[in-house]
Amino acid sequence: MRRLFLALAAAATLLLAGLSLVVVASLDSSALVRRSETISPAAVAEARRLLAHNDPRQLQPGQSRLVMVPARLIDEGVNHLATRFGGGQAAFTAAARQAELRLTLPVPLITVERYLNVRARLSDDGKQLRIDRIQVGSLSLPPQSVLPLIGLLARIGGYSEEWRLVRSSVRRVAIAASGNRVDIAYVWQPELLSRARALALSNDTTQQLETAQRDLAGLLGFRAQGQALPLPAVLKPMLQAGNDASLARRRAVLLVLASYLAGRDLAAVIPEAAAWPRPPRRALTLHRRVDTAQHFIISAALSAWAGEPIADAIGLYKELEDARSGSGFSFADLAADRAGTRFGKLLTDDPARIDAALAAPMRDGDLVPILRGLPEFITETEFRRRFGSTESAAYGQLVAEVERRISALPLYR
Repeated sequence: MRRLFLALAAAATLLLAGLSLVVVASLDSSALVRRSETISPAAVAEARRLLAHNDPRQLQPGQSRLVMVPARLIDEGVNHLATRFGGGQAAFTAAARQAELRLTLPVPLITVERYLNVRARLSDDGKQLRIDRIQVGSLSLPPQSVLPLIGLLARIGGYSEEWRLVRSSVRRVAIAASGNRVDIAYVWQPELLSRARALALSNDTTQQLETAQRDLAGLLGFRAQGQALPLPAVLKPMLQAGNDASLARRRAVLLVLASYLAGRDLAAVIPEAAAWPRPPRRALTLHRRVDTAQHFIISAALSAWAGEPIADAIGLYKELEDARSGSGFSFADLAADRAGTRFGKLLTDDPARIDAALAAPMRDGDLVPILRGLPEFITETEFRRRFGSTESAAYGQLVAEVERRISALPLYR
């Protein structure tokens, strides 16, 4: 028995040593990908277009669809996901029916700086997409092992059914000969939407949203119709309600307020919300402006739920669209967007500062700086004449002024 125990101990030691060598070999001292987490307004426009043309609420079961995804959208999307969920960076490039995906993730809990670098090379022969090579650090993995490995990880994580649905729905993935897009042919299965909704909104999250909507309905129900109400008079008590300072609760408050101010019904994405109390329509304002309250809260919700770069990109996209066909580009609206983004980021990253703000009287000027002097109602033609583009020095100076005003507020210092 003693000899058997020693033999097993020796085998276990060798196995652990081997695994340690594999782990060490897969780590690098330098990052394969180094880039900032940015989402461009162009990527936002492309994503909106794709969603509009592939709205799951309009699709029939078994309907075949082809979605053409720009390579630059995939590139910015994978980088956002890597940064948001892994603290890393990623990049995607494609050319002449070939593509490469690169991923860098920092490895925590070790004393020296190390990175997990992954490089995958793909090709398309006109019939099917192939994984030609996959490398993790200095280790090369058999390409045929990738899909089984993803399936194994999905089972371990409890997502085996979601992975099965994706594999059964996607019929073809092709890299365009031009290299500027990836074409995905799929067959719509309604269960995909319900599974995605369940992943995005757990039962606990749905309950938090219902509670927040009930609170909003209660707060507004006592206000006279037609009476304008400063946003802090609603935002502060909702964030303090029930002595629940959890991030889940506060994110729910922002999402409910954003939906309300945008005039959207949560029942469109959460069917159960059709039975929730409906808050009466009241004008919520910041600096006596409804549009400022809208921009602030919607950006705050986007920042708290999706991240700061997406919130900034959507805010800038909205202003560029307004310049093209709406009320005109507004640096005042951009200031409200940027302040809201900062507020949402504080909510997730520094809740103690939010707690301190809630402990004192809250006024409009605590959330959004004075907007006086910031240009508004700029048409597309006028924008091009004055600024050229969003990369110009003249535009940058006004954005810097917006950021200076926001940073001067105690909450955002």
